[in-house]
Amino acid sequence: MAASTSQHALVSVKSLCAGANFGFEKRISKVRSVSVGRCCSGTRKLGLVCASNSHSSVMEPAQLPLSPESGSTPKKSSESALILIRHGESLWNEKNLFTGCVDVPLTPKGVDEAIEAGKRICNIPVDVIYTSSLIRAQMTAMLAMMQHRRKKVPIVVHSESEQAHRWSKIYSEETKKQSIPVITTWQLNERMYGELQGLNKQETADRFGKEQVHEWRRSYDTTPPNGESLEMCAERAVAYFKDQIVPQLVAGKHVMIAAHGNSLRSIIMHLDKLTSQEVISLELSTGIPMLYIFKEGKFIRRGSPAGPSEAGVYAYTRSLAQYRQKLDNMFQ
Repeated sequence: MAASTSQHALVSVKSLCAGANFGFEKRISKVRSVSVGRCCSGTRKLGLVCASNSHSSVMEPAQLPLSPESGSTPKKSSESALILIRHGESLWNEKNLFTGCVDVPLTPKGVDEAIEAGKRICNIPVDVIYTSSLIRAQMTAMLAMMQHRRKKVPIVVHSESEQAHRWSKIYSEETKKQSIPVITTWQLNERMYGELQGLNKQETADRFGKEQVHEWRRSYDTTPPNGESLEMCAERAVAYFKDQIVPQLVAGKHVMIAAHGNSLRSIIMHLDKLTSQEVISLELSTGIPMLYIFKEGKFIRRGSPAGPSEAGVYAYTRSLAQYRQKLDNMFQ
């Protein structure tokens, strides 16, 4: 695909986001670089084995609660959890349509997948949630957190305007302690598929040829007509992750990201130091959470929690084991 097409696609994406009130604001923080452990190379499938520049006026990293019981200003922690969840099946997944940035909800199966994901992480601490601006990711985050044993209420942070921020303010400190902020951002949106959005995948393959459609879908730097390449999606998703989410982890926060196949593949590419060839073979199952431990500046992949009935799966670290024990004592 010609370079002019890529430039056109980038302009189109910026226009789309600006029209949806997800502007390109200035970066608000500098983050020290973090190293990541190297994983084995080759084809990767993260399923059962294998969660800005905006919102700064509402919530700075150091202002979020450190623990489920505390609303105090956090201190640096040597360890925190990062949970990544790809949204459950959407109505257009079910119909085999290219979805991209079109905002469609989950199917009943997708709802069940989100609930199951929540059961898998119900003993892992969550202090702040990040989702894309799309409803299928937000539904997944909300449904998953409804399964958490701590029973905190996920509340969307509205910072699109001063009035939205003011009108959604919580005035009870006790209520704040029993809430989890949910930050939505277009930077975590699915890859924008341009003129393919809404088309049937099989019919598109029949029209343009399987090889062409495969290149649009699976290559790293080729864009579909007036859409984003995976490389372009990775640029915005990883930049947001570094600027806004890593500081939370450095501050000791436990973070969940509910997003999409391509935006999460981009983040995993960064965390696991995958090459552009390795990431195109990376598959993420819908509704299956993946856990990383952030410790001493490094991300350690721990796979998917098997579920609340398997106690050992939460003994990845001392702090997670202690958190589960605290929940057991609190709710037995």
